[in-house]
Amino acid sequence: MQVILLEKVVNLGQLGEVVKVRDGYARNYLIPQGKASRATEKAKKEFEARRAELEKAQSDRLATARTLADRLSGLTVQITERAGVDGRLFGSVTPASIAEALARDGFEVSRSMLRMPDGPIKAIGDYKVEVVPHVDVAAEINVSVLGDHA
Repeated sequence: MQVILLEKVVNLGQLGEVVKVRDGYARNYLIPQGKASRATEKAKKEFEARRAELEKAQSDRLATARTLADRLSGLTVQITERAGVDGRLFGSVTPASIAEALARDGFEVSRSMLRMPDGPIKAIGDYKVEVVPHVDVAAEINVSVLGDHA
């Protein structure tokens, strides 16, 4: 299926490009998320009429993401979890729990913005987590996991 991208999509293309993707990817992800529309002649004309509006919206999102990344860069978040004597957690620290801790500190970050290359944290210690609020913007935060031996 051919679609017109309404915003930049990682590993796919830029705003306004017409790309060929699998039908399921277009129907189940790109179109419902508002990232693309079917590449019909009518849709192409409609896109060209709205191009300036879409480019401005994309640049506004980029500016907002850069501001958030600047505020988050180098930030340390402390999370306390129940842990055993050996330092292993009884559960794990997931992107959802990090997003919740950031929300308590006043940052609006969704769990889908967090990149944890080694998966969930399962032991006490300090870890680096990447926050990606936009395709082109990333910031690194420190997550300090403390043990609660209660």
